[in-house]
Amino acid sequence: MMIESLPYDAVKNKIEQAASITILSHLNPDADTLGTALGLYALFSAEKRFKVEVVNASTALPLYLDFLPHFQKIKHHMDFTDSVILACDCGSIDRLGFDLEGRDIINIDHHQSNTHYGTINVVVPEYASASQVAFALFKPLYPVTADAATCFYTALLSDTRFFTTSSVNEEVFSVAQALLQAGALPDEIARHFTQRRPLSSLRILERALGSLSLYHDARIATLMVTSEDIEATGATVPDMEGIVDYARSLATVEIALFAMELKEGIRISLRSKKVDVSRVAMAFGGGGHKVAAGFTLAQSGLQESIDTILEKIEELGLLNEK
Repeated sequence: MMIESLPYDAVKNKIEQAASITILSHLNPDADTLGTALGLYALFSAEKRFKVEVVNASTALPLYLDFLPHFQKIKHHMDFTDSVILACDCGSIDRLGFDLEGRDIINIDHHQSNTHYGTINVVVPEYASASQVAFALFKPLYPVTADAATCFYTALLSDTRFFTTSSVNEEVFSVAQALLQAGALPDEIARHFTQRRPLSSLRILERALGSLSLYHDARIATLMVTSEDIEATGATVPDMEGIVDYARSLATVEIALFAMELKEGIRISLRSKKVDVSRVAMAFGGGGHKVAAGFTLAQSGLQESIDTILEKIEELGLLNEK
């Protein structure tokens, strides 16, 4: 689906006819899902005729994003029972964390593994972020305010890793330019990403790096943190965002794996330079992009989980991909 074929009329009709709007982002949110959700909240709350709420089921939100307009408006429960749902950056309905049976859902995403669970699915895997999808969809329909632009740009900056991923192209820079013209301030947004790390994030990074292991002639690198590491450092899940990229940065590494021992199971983040790690994630009930994917294993044992994933990588022949 490209911009010429986006369902503008269907989306606008669904929103205009709804009694209210609920904007949802996925569990354990990152900058793309929250930036997209808050951008939409800014856009619709500026239109005084809309009744709108922004909700995330997780109680722990990444505090470095608290500079985003309307961040404090994020609730952890839905108050509207008859609203249309705008789902942001979420590949499967279970990751929204709510029972949405019978609800109209506009599914706004860019994950190739998206299950198309919406009443209307606006899924563009070619786009660099969910916020790019949202911007392309809603810019012709409603005015994009400076607050909305700030949120959308933040999401775009994050999911492109500061415009360094393979998804970056001329259109991405065109969108970035349009968001700056609408009022986003790139220096301030970048400062919040690079100069506001909590001490706990460095302490958990130290422990993760101490666990570094290499496999298959150093073509696969793994990092892990135990529940004891997390408790001792006071780290939260948002504090561990980006740790997996340290493993991917090694010259010889083609696939990087980071395992976190959490209450709900072993959470896995996968990254690669070229090979399709989403195939691994999907094999374990997860999803994501070709070079960035993830999932959670219910089984206990960090090394056991890592060994299971290494076997799956071999089974799928990912290291033989060109």
